[in-house]
Amino acid sequence: MSTPSPKGQLTRDEVAHLAHLSRLAVSDEELDLFAGQLAAVLDAVAQVGKADVADVPPTTHAVPMTNVMRPDAVRPSLPRDVVLDGAPAAEDDRFRVPRILGEEA
Repeated sequence: MSTPSPKGQLTRDEVAHLAHLSRLAVSDEELDLFAGQLAAVLDAVAQVGKADVADVPPTTHAVPMTNVMRPDAVRPSLPRDVVLDGAPAAEDDRFRVPRILGEEA
């Protein structure tokens, strides 16, 4: 690979190398276009990297998260025979589904 380009700039050779590693076929016009676009992305990432975060505690979410699940409580539902009557196949009070792994029963 060629020598690294100046900060914030990508050469056509570097973009072509990235495209090759990514198994992407790109035209000469796309190399120029992508070089500019990737440079803009790298510049944006560099700007984020300059942020002073010394006093920011590590978090996994920007806002506090709470458990939004309902309590696990028994509630009335459809009777089993009504549900199984709508199934394409049923056996021994259960849904019958095709075997998918070829295992013995």
